Amino acid sequence: VQLQASGGGLVQAGGSLKLSCAASGRTFGTFNMGWFRRAPGKEREFVAAISRGVGNVYYSDSVKGRFTISRENAKNTVNLQMNNLKPEDTAVYYCAADEALGSATIKFGRGYSYWGQGTLVTVSS
Repeated sequence: VQLQASGGGLVQAGGSLKLSCAASGRTFGTFNMGWFRRAPGKEREFVAAISRGVGNVYYSDSVKGRFTISRENAKNTVNLQMNNLKPEDTAVYYCAADEALGSATIKFGRGYSYWGQGTLVTVSS
């Protein structure tokens, strides 16, 4: 599956952005989808994920209550609505996909087989 992330940009602290990840090449509904980010000088970290099927959602503690992940299977798209953004949210955001993840592994990037190219989010203070 090919993934294309979009929606990044520059926003002031407290503002909002919506990231989208469009998938092509395979049956989108069979994939678990995740968002990860890498801030300058830091390791990649988990942000949010949504499972295939029933669509269970998972969030990192740092974004819980501010970010919302959703999927539109008919449009082969997963979205990440980001509200109340903080300067520490500045990072390149990546979407990822895999068919075989469970609740114990969906938060770990090493479990994902497919990755998008990343979109830069910059939050100014």
